[in-house]
This record gives sequence, structure tokens and C-alpha cells, in this order.
Amino acid sequence: MATETSTSKAQLDAAFSDLYRAHVRDVYSYSYYRVGNHHDAEDLTEQTFLQAYRHLERALRESQGRPLRPWLIRIAHNLAANFYRDRSRKPESTIEDAGLIAAAHTTESLVEGREELQRVLDGVQQLPDDRREALIMRFALGMDNREIARSLGRTDGATKVLLHRAVRQLEGIVEEQEA
Repeated sequence: MATETSTSKAQLDAAFSDLYRAHVRDVYSYSYYRVGNHHDAEDLTEQTFLQAYRHLERALRESQGRPLRPWLIRIAHNLAANFYRDRSRKPESTIEDAGLIAAAHTTESLVEGREELQRVLDGVQQLPDDRREALIMRFALGMDNREIARSLGRTDGATKVLLHRAVRQLEGIVEEQEA
């Protein structure tokens, strides 16, 4: 019986190792886009994988062979929501208050590109949470509609509509900022 448990534990540890290696970059990227700084993103990534480890056996059983990335992103999503709720109780300085990490290049095209990128990022922050989440998953993580639907607990069709509306709303916000 002890051998059976240790084999099961070893198999679970191996599965977790594979899961971690395959998805740590996606979970970190998602967390970073949500919270806006590396330190908090690293903390959320660590918390995500700690929770994933605690519940991996059940997730493997319930996934029926489907990829676990949407499950991991859902954990990260919930932790980020908790992070924001906790932060609202004790305000901290915003990302805009932070200094630049590196000096900006002086070429005109780079400056224009950064300005456009900043308008887009500002626009993303103005979107409702579900639309912002869907865009981050789609364009920052490269998740397909089915993965996004599983992460958000929606149908594929509802996710397609959500993404379409998010893109349209973001386009409107960016156009407004340019005017």
C-alpha cells in the first residue's frame, strides 16, 4: 500500500513538473498583464502553481485529457481578482507613478509606436473586466476561443461575441484618444 501511494505521489509530482514547465510563462504573462508589475506577477504565479499542486489530482481526473492551461489561467484570474480586492482595501502607488526602466530611444517611429501602444494599453484598462480578461488571454497568451471559454466559464459562442465586442470597444476607445 505504501508503495502504491509513493508511486502515485511520484507520478503526480512528475505531472506537476511537466505542467509547470509547459505553462509557467503563460501564467506569469497573464499575471503581469493583470497586475502591471513583475514582483506581484511573480507572487501570483507562485500562488497559482501552489494552488494547482494542491488540486492537481482532481484536475487531472476531471479534465478527461483536455489541456489544463485554461484551468491554470482560471486560478490566476481568481487570485488576481483577490489581489485587486485586497489592494483596494489598502491603496498602493499605481504603475504610472513608477519610473521608466530604460531610457526611451529618440527615433520618431519608436516614439510613435510607443505612444500607440500606450493608447492601446490605456484602452485595455478601460474595458470591463470580462472583456479585458478575454483580450489578455487571446492576444497576450495566444489562447484560442475554446481555452478562453473554459477559463472564463462561458460557451464558445459567448466567448466569440465577447472577444468581438472587446475589440470593437477597444478600437473606439483608441480612436477617441487619438482625436
